[in-house]
Amino acid sequence: MYHLNNLQPAKGATKKRKRVGRGPGSGHGKTSGKGMKGHNSRSGGGMGAWFEGGQMPVYRRIPKRGFHNRNRVENWPVNLDRFEVLDASQEITVEYLRENGLVGGSNPRVKVLSRGEVGAAYRLKVHAVSEAARKKIEEKGGSVELVPWDPRGGSGSADE
Repeated sequence: MYHLNNLQPAKGATKKRKRVGRGPGSGHGKTSGKGMKGHNSRSGGGMGAWFEGGQMPVYRRIPKRGFHNRNRVENWPVNLDRFEVLDASQEITVEYLRENGLVGGSNPRVKVLSRGEVGAAYRLKVHAVSEAARKKIEEKGGSVELVPWDPRGGSGSADE
């Protein structure tokens, strides 16, 4: 009868692990199956996954093109025509835009662009605004306040 307290694998299903370097009686003593001398017998020895046997490696064979600026700051563009779905009485902050699905990401740097018309007097608190968008907003009686952007992911409000 099988019970949980006496379950065991089938005969021959498991194998004892090879215990290397445990003396001559073990069959894997002295050099522990690594041969005599050389690179692969040393600790940390062996080839890296990128090693191609002395052939010119792929990362040197293939030409390099372009430049990747690791300090690049990517803006999250929001055009004025997207503001139609927003409540004009509310102050438009980065958090408010995220709640309404106009921007995403964990720490977006929001820039308002001028495509479309302004339907109401919006009060904006964002990181950047194009000159044409600022002009359209202020003509309708709205206001634009620029808040500093923290690349490490602060909340983006000016009163921190």
